[in-house]
This record gives sequence, C-alpha cells and structure tokens, in this order.
Amino acid sequence: MNSLERVNLILQHKEADRVPVYPLINSVSRKALGISYEEWTKDVDLCAKAIIKTTEELDLDVICSLVDLSVEAADWGQELLYFEDKAATPSDNKLIKSEEDYAKIKRIDPLKSKRMNEHIELCKKLVEAKGKEKPIVAFLFGPLGIASMMRGASEMFMDLYESPDEVHVCLREITETLKDFCNAVIDVGVHAIMFDTLYASQTIMSAEMWDEFEGVYVQEIADLIHSRGCMVMIHNCGKGSYFDAQIERMNPIAFSFLHVCAECNSYAEMKEKYGDKLTLIGHIDPGYLMTASLEEVEKEAKKEIDTFKKNGGFILATGCEYPAPLDFEKAKVMVKVAKEYGKY
Repeated sequence: MNSLERVNLILQHKEADRVPVYPLINSVSRKALGISYEEWTKDVDLCAKAIIKTTEELDLDVICSLVDLSVEAADWGQELLYFEDKAATPSDNKLIKSEEDYAKIKRIDPLKSKRMNEHIELCKKLVEAKGKEKPIVAFLFGPLGIASMMRGASEMFMDLYESPDEVHVCLREITETLKDFCNAVIDVGVHAIMFDTLYASQTIMSAEMWDEFEGVYVQEIADLIHSRGCMVMIHNCGKGSYFDAQIERMNPIAFSFLHVCAECNSYAEMKEKYGDKLTLIGHIDPGYLMTASLEEVEKEAKKEIDTFKKNGGFILATGCEYPAPLDFEKAKVMVKVAKEYGKY
C-alpha cells in the first residue's frame, strides 16, 4: 500500500495498514541539500528538490507546499525580509499604511505574478515527481491573513472595528485573486488545498468576527475548490480554533490542528465529536520538539495514536511546521512510531 492509497482510506474513515505520518516537513527540508532558508524560498527548483528528497528519505505520507505565509502578500508589492535560517516576513514598511490604502489592493493574476506563480510551479513539480504515490497538498493563506501581512495585525484589528467597509473592499479583491490561485494549482494536479485560517481562534477574535471578515470569503473559495473536484483542508494552530464555524463555511475533509478546539475540552472529546466527520491531522507541538528527548517524542506520538487512531480519520503530524532549526531525528521517531505502533 503506497501513501496515496493509505491516506485515501484514512480520509474515508477506514482503517488502512497503519496510521499515515507527516511531520509538516517543509523548510527544514533545505538541510537535505545544505542550502539556506532564503535559497530554499527563492529557488523553486531547489525547494522542490529538497522537499522530494526529504520525503523519500524519511518515507513521509503527505507532501505539502508550505513555503512561508508571505507568498501572496509579496505579489501585491509588500516588501519582505529574507533570512538565512527562518521564514521570510513582511518588513515594517507595510503596503497598507492607512485605512484609505485598502482600496489600492486590486485583483491580480497569479500566473503573471512572481511568488504565487513560483508556488504554482512548485506544486507542478511536486505533482509530477510524487503525485502518483503521495497526496500533494497546496498550502495557501486565508484572505484575512494576507491582508494582515500588508497592513500589520494590530492595525488591521483596529480597522475591523473602525473601518470595516474599507477592509471588506480589500478582502473581496484578495478573494477573487485566491480563486484564480486555487484554479491554477488545481490545474497542475494537486489533490487538496489547505487554507491557513490563522485568526479563527479564541485567542485572537470571536467566532462571529471571524465569520464576518473571513468566513464569508473562504466559503466562496471552498465552494470553488469543491466544484473542481479537489479536496479542502484547513490548518489552524491557534488555541481554541473554531471548528464548527469553519466546518460550516468550508466543509473540509481534514483539519490540521495543534490545540484542543473551542468546542471541546479534550483531545479525546475532539475525536468523539469530529472523528467521523473530519480527518484530524496533528498534533505534536513544534515547541515541545525543540526540547524533548527522542524517548519523549516517541511517548507523545504513541499517546496521540492511542487517542485518535480508531476507525481511521487520523494522520500523525506536528501541530504546525516542524521546527526549522532541528535536524530530522525527531521526525524519524514519528515515522517509526507510525509504522510500528500505528499498525491497524
């Protein structure tokens, strides 16, 4: 049974040969080629090569196209800072400097942009190399997250209260662009699109506010993805992520998470409540991996398998991206546990 067959069964809430495993190995894959984070980010050929090589050497079950959260914002002209050993981030020179500047954000063509077009090319390379044996998941940022990259989170949050109409004008243009982006990655053959809905959690804003400023837009995008026969997935590593609101808007087949969701009090309750509706992807804490011993990682992986394994619907993973500073040893432990302890 290859990874594509394995994950397909798990997504149908059936028991495969074992629990699939994917420790969100993305930026750390650069170490397989001995290149910097900046090189990995800017060179699509090296990025694809690194991800493919790491996937093969660790025998991972999923490939995700996550590079960083600035991909979309950069193509509207947001200035970025690149680093040797961490992800690119927007500079303090924000593109949207006032409420009036939201109107400057217009729909753009991802195929004629730089970073989005490179991301489409990355997805194409991953599909061509591994798409017949591994599920390829395109990773895109949600509309509200993209807006915050160009405005700054704290400033944008104030604007949601003081200038909501201006923000909505911007979000509409971003949404239309994301629809084109989704169509392009679907055209190259990805199996699923995973949206990072960063702000849909109790620690950031209310469920009602998230629904007003992002839920209405991601529903349109999700409907498009579904209409193209592609799977919708969500990633949200916030504390108290709003599962119900996001499920209602996006009807995802899988949800990548770190913390217990807003609707539950424990991971066991999450399995009971959502285990027959969603494939749950998670949830080893990347921060924990930074200091945990190999034995502790093994123990945690087994604990999570015990909680979520039954009747399929679970992929053992980290709750967010595997730490960029680490080597691959703790990822190897997760793979070993899934293969041996995670057998059905």
